[in-house]
Amino acid sequence: MRRMHLMYHGIHDDASAPGHFDPVYSVTRTRFAHQLDWIAKQEQPERFHVTFDDGDISNATTALPMLLERGMRATFFITGGFIDRPGMLRRADVRMLADAGMCIGAHGMSHGFLEDMDLDSLRRELRDSKAALEEITGREVDAMALPGGRGGARELEEALACGYRDLYGSRPGPDDEAQPAWRNRIAITRELGDAKFAALANWSGPAARWARLRHGALAVPKRVLGNARYQRLRAALT
Repeated sequence: MRRMHLMYHGIHDDASAPGHFDPVYSVTRTRFAHQLDWIAKQEQPERFHVTFDDGDISNATTALPMLLERGMRATFFITGGFIDRPGMLRRADVRMLADAGMCIGAHGMSHGFLEDMDLDSLRRELRDSKAALEEITGREVDAMALPGGRGGARELEEALACGYRDLYGSRPGPDDEAQPAWRNRIAITRELGDAKFAALANWSGPAARWARLRHGALAVPKRVLGNARYQRLRAALT
């Protein structure tokens, strides 16, 4: 069974909702409910893995009750240095997610792009984020999501050496069986309608082909501009 990993960030109806509203990645409660209900109706709902990045407070206040209502689990990749910041998960929220049966994964300490770091900084980021979350939850943290999806062979090798078993990127599509520790993910955005969500989750039709082509096309300006300049340009255009 090839799993499909779905990447969310926050659940916000609008900019007035608690947390950090993002015009691209903040999904409304209604749309999130429709997507969870679609998953629940599938013949193999366990094939669809809901994940969240960063640690927005809506993960605990909004997403968690909706998941529990449907008997579903998700993985929350939390940036260690963001914990207890305004609009982000508090330590108690992280423990609550873990105690509710959710999986807790690391998302770095600073949310810096791992591929831009020297080796010592990379190892520290991997090690410290894992240790911080394990101290809060009392549970092993063995999965890591790359901030910004940026990383490759070096980051995977160092993550495995640090004790992680799975490394999640942002290349859309199902898992690649030739790379068992590497996980692809599909970014779920605010404007994604029900039909397109179903097509992407099933990885079929024009929606899947366009997602793969778009990801490949965006890799070019990232390489040319570098991660920092690319992010500034993206922020200016959003």
